[in-house]
Amino acid sequence: MSSSSSSASSFSLHEIVLTSSPEGPITAYNPSSGAILAHFSGSRSPRRGLTFAGKSFIAASHISPTTGSGSIHLYNWWSSTPLHNIPVPEPVAPLATTSDGSYLFTGGLSGNIYAISIPKGDILRSFSAHNKPASCLKISEDGSLLISGGDDGVIVTVSIFQLVDGHSSDKNSDDLMLQKFVAHNESVTAITSCMGSCNSIIITCSMDCTCKFWRLLNGTHLSTLIFPCAIMGFALDPTETDFFAAGSDGLIYKGLLKFESRKQMMKGQELETLGQKHDGMVVSVVMMKEGRNLVSAAEDGSVFIWEIETGQVLTVLGSYEMAGNISDMVIATGISTECALKMGESGNESGQGIFEKYGEKLLSMSIKSAIELENVMKVAGNDRSKAIGMLESAIAMYEKLLELILKEAIAMGGSSTASATNASDVKHTDDE
Repeated sequence: MSSSSSSASSFSLHEIVLTSSPEGPITAYNPSSGAILAHFSGSRSPRRGLTFAGKSFIAASHISPTTGSGSIHLYNWWSSTPLHNIPVPEPVAPLATTSDGSYLFTGGLSGNIYAISIPKGDILRSFSAHNKPASCLKISEDGSLLISGGDDGVIVTVSIFQLVDGHSSDKNSDDLMLQKFVAHNESVTAITSCMGSCNSIIITCSMDCTCKFWRLLNGTHLSTLIFPCAIMGFALDPTETDFFAAGSDGLIYKGLLKFESRKQMMKGQELETLGQKHDGMVVSVVMMKEGRNLVSAAEDGSVFIWEIETGQVLTVLGSYEMAGNISDMVIATGISTECALKMGESGNESGQGIFEKYGEKLLSMSIKSAIELENVMKVAGNDRSKAIGMLESAIAMYEKLLELILKEAIAMGGSSTASATNASDVKHTDDE
């Protein structure tokens, strides 16, 4: 199935679909033409192990197929191989980053959550959140809270400031957690938020075939949706009235959110399914183009782009030959014009990507540019360090000079007092 010219023109080059795999490369697609834009090699990513660190980096969890050890790979948009490899103490899966890309959070098999600086890769803090592996992570809409779900069915919320602030390193795990409650009988598969604020509602999905609505501020349970299968992902339209749920049976479920009030949600939602079915479990659903389209990715290697108004599939990305190859899917938005043009216009009918099409020349040019930029930044950083050092030396010198002036002034004051006293004594003697 191919997209029509009208649907093709409806997509912006600033939107790029990326899929990860436990067996192969990360793949970037042009959602308009369906062409493969790029492959990012070297990562074997588990479920929920793909995200963006700001506008500069793609982050992917990696589990070594030979040693089983864990790490996190950082890519930029111009290189097909990782620029940075961040070691972690154990195999990790779910990832989440702050909006500016400065901090990355990941969850391990032990249930520990790690806070990591980007791009340096220092582990700033770790704490025990779950009794079983951490399965998904979400940052609240206002960027203040990290919300984690685990295979133990538990939801944990913690202040991001506490995780990255070095002064709170003495706090134990229990002190860090703002909320911790049992949400599901089985593994939490996804967390979505709506009505974005600290007092917002979060939706948690689970292998127990339910999606539950909670008030984030106090963990109050508001409502439960029951499905015929496990739900692996959940997406809301921009008006937060329609939802789309990713079914483990390959179907996309659609429903309407009904509110009696801001405090209580109505139960008994009627569910319908979108027309076409994936051949494998749907692992992710994401809205794009301001809610006019939905993207769904399945383990069978296929990615569907749906038109919300008609419920029809406009474009199929990927290949069924990649069966079992998709572990996660994310949408890149707001990519720089240069990047979008180079990636968006490089696709062709054969599906040849940016690296395959332009070969080593473009890659070497990109790497050269990146190295030159890095060198410039290093020089600027060194100059800044030198300037700061000179300023600190000048301040220290002036402090010493001021100290000497004060000492001299005190000494002179003492001498003047002594001289005045002696003069007074002499005058008193003369008077006698």
